Amino acid sequence: MDSIRNIIGGKKGLIVGIANENSIAYGCASVLKQLGAEFAVTYLNEKAEKYVRPLADQLEAPIVMPLDVEKPGQLQAVFDAISQQWGKLDFVIHSIAFCPMDDLHGRVVDCSLEGFQQAMHVSCFSFVEMARLAEPLMKDGGTLITMSYYGADKVVENYNIMGPVKAALESVSRYMANELGPKGIRVHAVSPGPLRTRAASGIAHFDALISDAIARAPQNRLVDIEDVGMTCAFLISDAARGLTGQTVYVDGGHHIMA
Repeated sequence: MDSIRNIIGGKKGLIVGIANENSIAYGCASVLKQLGAEFAVTYLNEKAEKYVRPLADQLEAPIVMPLDVEKPGQLQAVFDAISQQWGKLDFVIHSIAFCPMDDLHGRVVDCSLEGFQQAMHVSCFSFVEMARLAEPLMKDGGTLITMSYYGADKVVENYNIMGPVKAALESVSRYMANELGPKGIRVHAVSPGPLRTRAASGIAHFDALISDAIARAPQNRLVDIEDVGMTCAFLISDAARGLTGQTVYVDGGHHIMA
């Protein structure tokens, strides 16, 4: 931890996706705070603020703002605040996804246009928007990280339309890694194994997915949000300066099994 602290300490970033203390984004924030990073935190809406604000205070986040990526102007406002306060940005962690329940629980071939577009906007295009706004602030390079899942690469029962959406997310990460690489900006998708988060609870038969992951993973365990946070810390650090465009699996080895 101390060696990583030396190359994380002082970095400034944005973490999007904290809903409660079980969120992947919170696990990342907690680890990065311990390692000396400073970051802005967002919450979805007024209802979510009462859960996120105490966590943001505990993390000593200097910028805490509402962010619904579907509401025009809110994302720009967050980056404007970062620009005004810091004038720079070293990392972004994008950990948000959404799909209407009817579309998530139905077959891909039955997905509505509206549901598909909303899932793509919130889960994928918002990362593109964040990259575009972060680029001018990453004057000395930086790291953009988003959260994917194994269902982007293989068919996972009940993951349904989110599989193609996450596949698109991984693809745009690779293309942006190529486009932003000359500026020293690295882009990664991190793919955790199944975690008991509020977002994951919307997946049908999620307990069966958890049991299968434990049984089939070489480590025979679930990863936790701290595992994901430590991986992100490494990717953000200069120790990972030679890596970009990767989909990094944090799943106890589950993805290597046939």
